[in-house]
Amino acid sequence: MIKTRIRSAFLAGARGLALMVLSLTASVALFSFTLVSLALIPVGVGLLTTPVVLTVLRGYAGRRRLLAGAWSGVRVPTPYRPVPADPRGGLAGRVERCVLLLKDPATWRDLLWLPVDMTAGCVIAVLPAALFLYPVESLVLVAGLWRLFTTDGAYWYGFVPVHSQATALLTLPLALAVFAGALRFNPALLRAHSTLTGSLLGPTHEMELARRVDQLTETRHDAVDASAAELRRIERDLHDGAQARLVAMGMNLGTIEALVEKDPAQAKKLLAMARASSAEALTELRDLVRGIHPPVLAERGLGDAVRALALRLPVETEVTVDLPGRAGAPVESAAYFAVSEVLTNAVKHARADRVLVDLHHADGMLRVCVTDDGQGGAAAGKGSGLSGVERRLGTFDGVLAVSSPAGGPTMVTMEIPCALS
Repeated sequence: MIKTRIRSAFLAGARGLALMVLSLTASVALFSFTLVSLALIPVGVGLLTTPVVLTVLRGYAGRRRLLAGAWSGVRVPTPYRPVPADPRGGLAGRVERCVLLLKDPATWRDLLWLPVDMTAGCVIAVLPAALFLYPVESLVLVAGLWRLFTTDGAYWYGFVPVHSQATALLTLPLALAVFAGALRFNPALLRAHSTLTGSLLGPTHEMELARRVDQLTETRHDAVDASAAELRRIERDLHDGAQARLVAMGMNLGTIEALVEKDPAQAKKLLAMARASSAEALTELRDLVRGIHPPVLAERGLGDAVRALALRLPVETEVTVDLPGRAGAPVESAAYFAVSEVLTNAVKHARADRVLVDLHHADGMLRVCVTDDGQGGAAAGKGSGLSGVERRLGTFDGVLAVSSPAGGPTMVTMEIPCALS
């Protein structure tokens, strides 16, 4: 236990020292360069230099966000608005990019954070290192090196004057108290520094609302587009499939009426053709209905629907389901068709021999993980299939994550926030 606390205090001190160095070097330099670049905007030079400086500043701020999460567990979301790399190209594009960056409120929050990081942030960052290193000075004094510091009088260690070996020994209790403080407070001080960073580099409530509005607008457009595409698909399938067969069957029945007395043998042949057409039309209608909302999904739930889907695949597929209840019908439908698209990709494009599907619900999330042993490479560029899955999940605030190194395996993870009933 004590070893763990010493290790945590030492890591906090070392990390605080690194953050202090960053605050006194990178933060100071970027703040100076940014102010100079902004001041040069009226003469035109700043329009070219400011996008470069602000891009570097965003990269530095992003790195500090990552350090806050990795070292202290303080998650700091990125609040920037999307900016094209070169909106129009050429000089006009650079000027437009500069304007877009300056219009982003997150840019000015980054600039406000720099002086805070150079002052308060620097002080908070150095405290864990000071608390851990200050007791080392006491050991130096006890070792007899106090003589090097007392040439002109007593050397003060905190509130203890050191002018002899006996007084040097009196610094040990104070050093132990400081060391105990380091063990207790160092991780908290580092977390305080990360919290200060997050309070300025993270999005404000208004920025979160604006981002949420943009996200909802985008998902609404995606949902409308997906619905329109689905309606076009249904109309096309009906027109090219069942409707054509029903029209042909009606024509055959009309011909049968004319031939039933004159040529019964030919009428029987046409009746057989009409019966075959009706069976094919019924099959196509059932397939169409299954493509809209599979009956097994409505009757038995997502787990059994995915199992039924796996049985139709030409590769070995293992399905694991841990769902204590059922999600809403729209969520189940979205998850089912998302899994169907991912499985289709695994069979057609990944050339997989084995596929594993895991469905479970935890922490208010429906999680689906599809893993195949195919050739990989799916994450290099999301094709229309995975993009469609991402848009489908985005309608429900769901997310899609793909891990697919060259040579495989490929793991596609989908999450949809929902409650089970």
